[in-house]
Amino acid sequence: MNGLTGAYVPGDSVLHRLPAGAKLAALAVSCTALLLLPGLWAMAVAAVVVALLYAVARVGAAAAWAQVRPVRWFAAALFVIQFVIAGPQAAFLVSSRIVLAVALAGLVTLTTRTSAMMAVLERAMGPGRRVGLDPFRMSLLLSLTIRSVPVITLLATRVREAQRARGVEWSVRAFAVPLVVGALRHADALGEALSARGLDD
Repeated sequence: MNGLTGAYVPGDSVLHRLPAGAKLAALAVSCTALLLLPGLWAMAVAAVVVALLYAVARVGAAAAWAQVRPVRWFAAALFVIQFVIAGPQAAFLVSSRIVLAVALAGLVTLTTRTSAMMAVLERAMGPGRRVGLDPFRMSLLLSLTIRSVPVITLLATRVREAQRARGVEWSVRAFAVPLVVGALRHADALGEALSARGLDD
């Protein structure tokens, strides 16, 4: 299943070898800690730690940038809004928390195989069997949702670049139509891959 849509980067770093469950638990703790950081210096230290984790993982600068690139405009807009409402320090803290949390989540997906993540999610949702849920299918759905984000992001980037090349950068239709068509093609390809593995029912 790892090759369907995953952003996983093969490697043998310490982070790659950590169990998926430990990484997901650490992600939850880290994101909670980001919310509790009190000031600019603490946030700067957190940013250094995240950068060091990426260096330890050895996933490459391009893969690292790809994790936070989709939220750059959202973070910038959030910074401006917070700057006007609450001042520069609050703006920096709020936008930094968003970027660092996304970067940490991206690092987990970059260093964790889809199959391992699915296994953890399936075990965590095991009690759902009592109310008729299928933990395997639920974990598959969540994993594919996570893995589809970078695919759609890359598709949107390519459509935007094609718009610039044609001189229709500000046309909503020229952006939306190719994006929807590309997303549907991706969904069809994914459906065929799932069907080939007997997961189409």
